[in-house]
Amino acid sequence: MKRIFIFIALIGLSASVAGQDVLSCRSVSLRFFSSAPLEDIEAKTSQGVSAINTASRAIYFKVPITSFRFKKKLMQEHFNENYLESDKYPYAEFKGNILGDSDLTKDGTYAVETEGVLQIHGVSKTYRVPGTITISGGKTTVEAKFNVRVADHKIKIPSLVVRNIAEVVEVTMTAEYLPAVKK
Repeated sequence: MKRIFIFIALIGLSASVAGQDVLSCRSVSLRFFSSAPLEDIEAKTSQGVSAINTASRAIYFKVPITSFRFKKKLMQEHFNENYLESDKYPYAEFKGNILGDSDLTKDGTYAVETEGVLQIHGVSKTYRVPGTITISGGKTTVEAKFNVRVADHKIKIPSLVVRNIAEVVEVTMTAEYLPAVKK
């Protein structure tokens, strides 16, 4: 519960905001996929958290880097120790806004774009991400797919394995939101 209030504060919301304006998700599913000549690399997590303010259209995501799971344990070790340096940079964060004029309080499916800053590996970069928001019976689902260029976040790939890892990683995200609980 405490985590959600921290996230709400981080996206510029106050505790006095009506609960219906703030949606939260404690189990954002994220997947990244890297297709390379020698081997595809895939990792998943459902430990991301997110909040949306439907009135201001602010959106926030945060995911612990160490929560990503790989099929091969050695890949997971290299990912955390060598590439993302998760001890030094423990989280990936996105802070932004949902663009456009879709009414996020009414049932429907909306093609949207978000624009904001993604911070990975201590490096911040502005992204514009297309996505879909579906609102049905009080449940809000957000889905997005976008690409991250590894070099844009100063993630260094050793020359020995450069053929194993793609320069661009595809990120897929799904989150189901509920109104934030008032305290």
